[in-house]
Amino acid sequence: MSRRLSSSAVFVGTTPNIGTTTAAFATALRMAEAGGISVGFLCLHLKSAKLHRFLGVDKPPATLDQLKPELHSASLSPELLGRAMLSLPGQANLHILFGSLNREQAEYYQPLEISHLIEIAKRTFDFVVLDVGAYWDNAATVCAIREAETRIVVTTPALSHFQEDGKRWIGQVSPLFQINSNQYDCVVVHGAWGGEGYSMKQICKELGVKPLGQLQLNSALYSCYDRGQFQDWLRRDGEGKKAMIKPARELLRRHGLQRSFSPMQNQPWFRKLTKLRGGVDSV
Repeated sequence: MSRRLSSSAVFVGTTPNIGTTTAAFATALRMAEAGGISVGFLCLHLKSAKLHRFLGVDKPPATLDQLKPELHSASLSPELLGRAMLSLPGQANLHILFGSLNREQAEYYQPLEISHLIEIAKRTFDFVVLDVGAYWDNAATVCAIREAETRIVVTTPALSHFQEDGKRWIGQVSPLFQINSNQYDCVVVHGAWGGEGYSMKQICKELGVKPLGQLQLNSALYSCYDRGQFQDWLRRDGEGKKAMIKPARELLRRHGLQRSFSPMQNQPWFRKLTKLRGGVDSV
């Protein structure tokens, strides 16, 4: 008997290089940290995949383009997909498929191939996070957005990012694929460069989307990118440790998955204290 399909969330930026991959991967890590569920992270960037460098994996053992024969023949299995994915030390239930390193082949990916990959991932893991490119000129972006149960648009407080780029993709192009703007959640990324810009409320009103959360970047993150230590920023940096916790909890709740617990909440002394306080905690 085949396993029923799990749910997925797709992250798409209004413009490239604004922190969409950071938001997507941080969310996947936070969901995996909750424990009790397996999370698959699919990097579906066909031209500019960078996550492997951010994580210090200069030569990935397997990437999306190496699965092309199985995708073309619709013969990918959960076992084969699992072998093509990498798990980080200390987080064995987060499984990562790195994006294509052969940008010349981007236009040759077909919608049925991407749909097959997403379906097998949903049969393999309890939840799947999809990270796609900002431009809607490829099968990966369009298919992931059409097939995901949760769609998250990532933007910044800069007017040009959400008003020009965002309204073009989310307001004009997306409806052509039967996905309206009110079917998106929104994450706003605040860069280390500062500047207040527009508020979440203003951005969501302009785009016609729903607020999900915000992500604060800092200068330490870019240094970690360069050193291949993105995961260290998420686990040790003051801002990084907070990144995407609330959105991850909302996705766990929305899709009926296990509640997110912090490590402290799993300690016997904390559970006893919570019981004495009538089940109320402040974490």
